[in-house]
Formats: sequence, C-alpha cells, structure tokens
Amino acid sequence: MSLIEELAKNASKAAKQLAILSTEQKNTILVELASALRAQSEEILQANQRDLDAAKHNHLSAAMIDRLTLTTQRIDEMALGVEKIAKLPDPVGNIRELGRQPSGILVKKMRVPLGVICMIYEARPNVTADAGALCFKSGNGVILRGGKEALNSSLAIAKVMHQVLIKFNLPEELITVVPDPDRALLLELMQQKDDIDLIIPRGGEGLIEFVTKNSAIPVIQHFKGVCHLYVDAEADLDIAMGLLLNGKTQRTGVCNALECLVVHRDIAREFLPQVNKALTQAQVRINACHQAEKYFDTANVLSENEFGEEYLSLEIAVRIVDDFTGALAHIDRFGSHHTEVICTKNSDTATLFQQCVDASVVMVNASSRFSDGGQLGLGAEIGIATTKLHAYGPMGLESLTTEKYLVEGEGQIRT
Repeated sequence: MSLIEELAKNASKAAKQLAILSTEQKNTILVELASALRAQSEEILQANQRDLDAAKHNHLSAAMIDRLTLTTQRIDEMALGVEKIAKLPDPVGNIRELGRQPSGILVKKMRVPLGVICMIYEARPNVTADAGALCFKSGNGVILRGGKEALNSSLAIAKVMHQVLIKFNLPEELITVVPDPDRALLLELMQQKDDIDLIIPRGGEGLIEFVTKNSAIPVIQHFKGVCHLYVDAEADLDIAMGLLLNGKTQRTGVCNALECLVVHRDIAREFLPQVNKALTQAQVRINACHQAEKYFDTANVLSENEFGEEYLSLEIAVRIVDDFTGALAHIDRFGSHHTEVICTKNSDTATLFQQCVDASVVMVNASSRFSDGGQLGLGAEIGIATTKLHAYGPMGLESLTTEKYLVEGEGQIRT
C-alpha cells in the first residue's frame, strides 16, 4: 500500500469514530485546541519563519508572502475562529420531517457528515486550523495537502491538533497533513475515490483547473475573486469612498479584495477626481477605460477585453458605464461569481442588483472584505464555492454535511 493509499484509508477509518461523539464532546475538544494553538504559538511562528525565509529566497510575490505570513495576532485569530466554531450549532443529526405519505410511511431527512474531505491549498497555513476545526465539528475526517511554501507551518499546526486529539483518545488521522508536496502524490491523492468523498481546492486559478481536470473525486471549485464595486448614480459618495479604500487597500492579497471599480457616468465627474486623489495617496496603480482615463493623473488604458484581472496587489481597474444595465452587463461578463458590491441610496436599485447579479455574495453598502465565513457568522470557512454544487459562497459547518432519508413504517408494502 502506498503512502497516499494508507493516508486515505486511515482517514476514512478514523472519521467513523466521530459518529459516537456528542456535540458537547466535540466542543470541549475544540476549545482545548484553541488554547493549544495559543500556548504553542512560538513553535508555530518558528516553523512559519522557515517557510518565509524560503519564500523570500525563491522570490515569491508579495501577495503570496502575505498569505503565508503568520503573526501572534493571526494565530490568535485562528484560535478565535476555532472557538467560534465550538459555539456554533451542530448541524449533524438535525432532522426535518417531510410528512406522512399516502402509503402511511413517515419520511424524514437527517443531516449527516460527508465523510472524508480533502483540502488542497497553497500558501495559506491558516487553512490547516480552519479546515481541521470545521471538519471535526461537522463529523468529517480531513486530509490537508498544502503547498510546499507552507509545509513547515502546516505541519506545526497539525502537530498541535494531533496532541489534542490524542489527549482525548482520538486518532490523529482525523486531521492529516500530507507530509510531501510532490505533485505525483497529489495526482494519486485525487484518485482515492473509495476513501475520500469530496475535494476542495483553494488557491490560484491554475491549481483549481488542475484539480478539476485530474480528480476522480467530486470537486467544489473556488475560482478567482474578481470583485467589483458599482457606484450608482444615487450613491452616497463618502460611503462609496470608504468601501473602495477598505475593499482595495486593507488587505490586497485575498480573494475578497476589490479588483474593479464600476462608476455610473452621472457621478463620474464628481467622484473620480476624489478617487484619483485617494488612490494616489494609497499608492494604488490605476487601469482605466478610455472614458475614465482623463480623471487620473496616471493610468494605464484598458481595452474592452482587458478587464477581469485578479490583481491581488495595490492595483485596480476603473470603468465608467452608462447606466445600471451597463454595470450588470460588465459584472456578468467579467465577474467570477465571488462577491459583488453596490453603493446606492435607492433601495429598489439595491434589491434589483441583489436579484440580478450572479455571485455567491452580493453586498449593498458594505465592504467586499466582509465576504468571509467568520464575518458572515459561520465561525470560519473551509472555502468559498463559486460553483453551485452543492454549496455557493463561504462554506461553513452545514456546507460540510448532506442529508439522508429516514423512513418509518408499520409494515407497509408497495403494491
């Protein structure tokens, strides 16, 4: 048996032990896990520093290094996320009745774990803790295959989690980190359909396409985050500016950062000079359409086909549209089904935007940076599904479960 086959079978076997744990037991273990992450933060940071040193030596992008970097604050945020998960309602075992049928049978549906989930991700060591905690609470085993850039960090976090599992007489294989980032092992991992029930890739577009093309296991895709802010003709421009700066500059290397500003032509003359001043001060590079270019001191002019980029840096595209319909058409063409934002004082326009835009999260007068499982009340997220099977948007506990039918009868037979 190969290393990968053994990891998959052990994870599947271990996952069955979660079925006997009560919600209270799972929550107790998660609280202990959060405490352990904080207590061993120094060891985690030392491992992360080895990853950072290698990343700088290999000249990784600023966005990649930002995702890779752990700090005492970020470890505390990981621990807080685990504690939030412990406080959330447990979906496992929830039953809903579908009613008694003409035959007399009573039909119900019960929420159950998916089984074993495989997470494939790049330079995001926080995913190790988030995915481990979410899968544990939802009753799933998890196999974590991080990128080589974050391997030391992921192994250090997993070591802490294993210590807690062992303390409570649970198999450490419930949370498994693949110790070798070899691409050949990844290909083998994606063929373990007998023991792995779902694959969730989280990273760049190339990774998502590779996994989707090569996996024999169902895949929930998390494609790039090309998020737009549409500033309507009836927008509060002070609010619009706040949404723009927060969405673009608070943290650039994340999928819920803004990548394009779409402005109604009726307010362009008033608003875009303000945008020019604010983004220049923030050292944001501007890529503008031909109509918008004149409002900026320095701008790279984009052709019609050059929109839709995920910059993940201090860079943004700007486009002027003739009307609301033009904004919808632009987002429909260049959006990535991740997060879209409208700034408007017109409630009817806001409602229509939310109804018409095809995105997993649609914001009205709120920053795109809130498109996050923790911010939306999920405690943490295992990913953001931009396809619609079976989840759409940030995936929390309920998205890591499915339903099975429960049927009760009194001897009925079908005639």
